[in-house]
Amino acid sequence: MRPMATTMEPPTADPALLPPTAPPAGTVHLHRPTAGGPPGAAPPSGQGRLARLWRGPDDDPSWARPALIVLLGATAVLYLWGLGASGWANSFYSAAVQAGTHSWKAFFFGSSDSANSITVDKPPVSLWVMGISARIFGVNAWSILVPQALAGVASVGLLHAAVKRWYGAAAGLIAGAVLALTPVATLMFRFNNPDAVLVLLLIGAAYALLRSLEAASTRWLLLAWSLVGTAFLTKMLQALLVAPAFALVYLICAPTSFRRRFVQSVAAFVALVVSAGWWIAIVELWPASSRPYIGGSQENSILELVLGYNGLGRLTGDSKLQVEGKLGTRPAAWAAGEQAATAAACGAPPAGTACSTTSSARRRRGCSRRRSPSSPSG
Repeated sequence: MRPMATTMEPPTADPALLPPTAPPAGTVHLHRPTAGGPPGAAPPSGQGRLARLWRGPDDDPSWARPALIVLLGATAVLYLWGLGASGWANSFYSAAVQAGTHSWKAFFFGSSDSANSITVDKPPVSLWVMGISARIFGVNAWSILVPQALAGVASVGLLHAAVKRWYGAAAGLIAGAVLALTPVATLMFRFNNPDAVLVLLLIGAAYALLRSLEAASTRWLLLAWSLVGTAFLTKMLQALLVAPAFALVYLICAPTSFRRRFVQSVAAFVALVVSAGWWIAIVELWPASSRPYIGGSQENSILELVLGYNGLGRLTGDSKLQVEGKLGTRPAAWAAGEQAATAAACGAPPAGTACSTTSSARRRRGCSRRRSPSSPSG
């Protein structure tokens, strides 16, 4: 009798007790992190988010974020308190803001009147900010001036962030406080001249440049020069006063090869030209017969305004605009355009204002407005 064959199977091990095995080479496991902590952790509550906002990054001193919030709050109070006392501030730009609320064409060109007779003597980016506010909240002193004050608060915050990244929280707070309390800054951010937006854009450009220097980042470098170009459309060549320093700092200090720094700088120059030149090109190519006269120019040319009155003329004092003072003459189109703009601005002034055009000097500024006795305090 032949014996039966017996098959012995190995015992089956519990998978939970087996050691983990390494994945095959080249395998990548992607895990979607859970917001607010590691996988499986409960998302932070609204109270937790508020506490983190108050505390700030973990590597910051516990006092840094509360001090920043206090600084920005105090700056907002300083710049917004009694803002209506300035009335229409610079009525030359307030008239252009009012015109932009009635005509998108006047909004785009920065015209002094909705009939598009003549533009102001600056590019329109600052007017666009005030014009959007006025279109949303109506034309009044607060809708014109509040964006300027908020630009000041944002400037303080950006300066703090730039200095803090390199020198620490205490240095950032000191820098922000110095800017907030500088008398000329306090005046500038409570007025409707283009300088408020100009300063905000240039501080933003400096912050982006510092970020680009940390890792030779092309993205941050292009952002920096795009902001400089946008600042050019606020006050023209005055925005480019920082350009030589920005270019040299990156070429010398960026932590990468010189060849890459050079290529990045060429790309940054292209970003500057595009961001600064698109509006200039449109205005220059637009038929002169269907656009407003370029205020501040002698030949109805935006390029003349860039290079003359708002360019080298600011440094040499010998812009073409000086010819008016020497010879007592100016283009007839300019004079006619100014008279039309003055008539339009003074014919329908915002509520609560009275208009006076008793001198040619006042007419050249658009319309000199003074608060009437019945005007509200705001």
